[in-house]
Amino acid sequence: MDFLGTLFSSQVRVKILRLFLLNPTEVFQTEDITTKSKVKLPDARKEVNLLKKIGVIENKTVLKEVEIKRGTKKTIEKKKVAGFQLNASFPFLIPLKNLIISETPLNRDEISKRFRTVGKVKFLALSGMFLDEPEARVDVFIVGDNLNRKLIENVLRSIEAEVGKELSYGALETAEFLYRISVYDKFVRDILDFRHDRVIDKLGVV
Repeated sequence: MDFLGTLFSSQVRVKILRLFLLNPTEVFQTEDITTKSKVKLPDARKEVNLLKKIGVIENKTVLKEVEIKRGTKKTIEKKKVAGFQLNASFPFLIPLKNLIISETPLNRDEISKRFRTVGKVKFLALSGMFLDEPEARVDVFIVGDNLNRKLIENVLRSIEAEVGKELSYGALETAEFLYRISVYDKFVRDILDFRHDRVIDKLGVV
């Protein structure tokens, strides 16, 4: 089998690969993969079978809390669930992870464009997983006027499907943001004083 040709011949496959590589201890059912990667169920099944055949992922059974309905009552019980997990013994795991993760699927302009619909954005900064800063307070920090949190979260879910990992975020209206700066708010200072990438900055804050 042509390993590299097989591995990178599908964009859906790359998205699913990123999901497993960035969440190496997680066990995903096929339905989880379709939701998090935003791919169709038949495509997810096809790609999972191929990745399992190559040896990148493996079958895994875990105990998971599930909702059980008996008559009119619902209870939460632990049940064995079959899924898939990254194969830690895959021989090319480290170079594969370096290759996939270093190739960011979205550039700064694309990310900026996606947030244009969430309100009047005046400040947008990236940190966390975008800059390989695991201790960062948030991955995305957005400031503006009339921000719509539902729209913000929709944009984040679409970006998560591309980058393969759940993102944390902070969102503040401009007036609150400027007030927090004036009182040296720890949350805001932790973002501004540590490494971050200002994708949008119409406020010129320091």
